Amino acid sequence: MALHTAYGAPTGPTLGAEEEFFVIDTTTLQARGRAPEVLSGARTRYRGRRRESSMCAEITRLQVEAATPVCRSGRELYGHIVDARHALACAAREHGLGIVASGTAVIGDQAPAPLTKDDRYARIDARFGALRDAHAVCGCHVHVGVADREAAVHVCNHLRAWSPMLLALSVNSPFLLGRDTGHASWRAVTWARLPSAGPPPFLPSAAEYDRAVDEMMASGAILDRRMVYWDVRLSAHLPTVEVRAVDAASTAEEAVLIALLVRGLAAVALRHWAEGRPDPAPSDQTLRLSVWRSAHDGLEGEAFDPFRCELVPAHRLVRQMLEHAQQGLVPADADFAGRLLDRLLAVGSGACRQRTAYARRGRLTDVVDLLVRQTRHGLAAVES
Repeated sequence: MALHTAYGAPTGPTLGAEEEFFVIDTTTLQARGRAPEVLSGARTRYRGRRRESSMCAEITRLQVEAATPVCRSGRELYGHIVDARHALACAAREHGLGIVASGTAVIGDQAPAPLTKDDRYARIDARFGALRDAHAVCGCHVHVGVADREAAVHVCNHLRAWSPMLLALSVNSPFLLGRDTGHASWRAVTWARLPSAGPPPFLPSAAEYDRAVDEMMASGAILDRRMVYWDVRLSAHLPTVEVRAVDAASTAEEAVLIALLVRGLAAVALRHWAEGRPDPAPSDQTLRLSVWRSAHDGLEGEAFDPFRCELVPAHRLVRQMLEHAQQGLVPADADFAGRLLDRLLAVGSGACRQRTAYARRGRLTDVVDLLVRQTRHGLAAVES
C-alpha cells in the first residue's frame, strides 16, 4: 500500500487507487498461479524511482495488485496507473505470462485457486472454507482522503447510495472459467457471498460504525478490521474512505473515471455534511436490489434507482451521477471525467466488450486477447 497520507487538498480530497489483475499464461490464456514471478520482475523495474506505485501479492497466486501513491488530480492518477500496468505487463512477458484487468478469470481450472503463502491468508482459509473462492476475483479500490472520522462516516453514507451506479459503470466480469454467467458483474455476485461484504448499513456516527465492526468481530464474520469488505468503508490504517464496489477496470481510463466520480461525490458529501444536510438513506433492501440489478444488467441495461425505487436506463443514472460528482471537482477534473464517460459510452462497458469479442467467433481466447490489449493500451485498443 503506497497511500501513506491522504489528507484533503485545496483541489478537493486526495485520491488513489488499488488495481487487481489476473496473471495468465500467454499460450493457453488460462489464469495461472505465478504471481510471485511477475511481482519480482515488476518491483525490480520500479526500484529507485520516486513516488512509484507499490506492487503486492493478493490472497491467491492468480492475482497481483498495484497501488498508486497519493494523487491530487485525475491526470496524475492516470500517469501512475499507466506506468504500473506497463511495469507489470513487461515483467509478466519475461516469463511467458500476461496480466488482465477483469473481475473474474475468463479461462481457468475449476479447482480452488492456490493461496499465497501468508499466515493471515491461511487463517482466512481455515475459518471460511470454500468461501475463500470468493477471493479469486479482481476489483478496483478507490481511496479518497478524509482525515476526520466523523466526516468520513457521512461520506460513506453518501457513497453507499451511489455505489450501485458505480458498479453499473464498471461491470467487467460476465464470464467465469469458460461460461457466461448471465450477469455483467459476476465478481459482485461472488464477492457478496462473504458475510462482511456488500452494501454497508447506514451508520449515523463513527461510534455506530465502530459498533457495527465490533459486532462482526464478535460473530466471527471477520478475523480483523481489514476484513470489513463493505462496498464502502473506512480504511483500517489510512485516513481515507475506500470504495470497493467496482470490478477491475478494463482500462486505465475507466479506472480514472471511477476514481474521479468517487472524489467528486465525496467532495459534495463533505459540503453537505458541513451544511448540516441529511445523508441519503436508502434502505438496506433497496440497496441490495439495486446492486444486484447493476450486477445483472450493467451499463447497457436497466438500473434500479435507489432514490426513487424504480427501473430506469442505467446510462441515464450514470449521467446523473456524473453531473452530481462534477459539482465537487475542479474544472480540469470535471472536464476530464466528462470526456472519459463519453468515450466509455461510445464503446460500451467492459462486460459488453467482452461479450462482443466472444460473439464474433465463439472463442473465449478472443475475450482474453482483448483484455490483454485493453489492460496495456487502454481505450485505444477498442476505439476505431
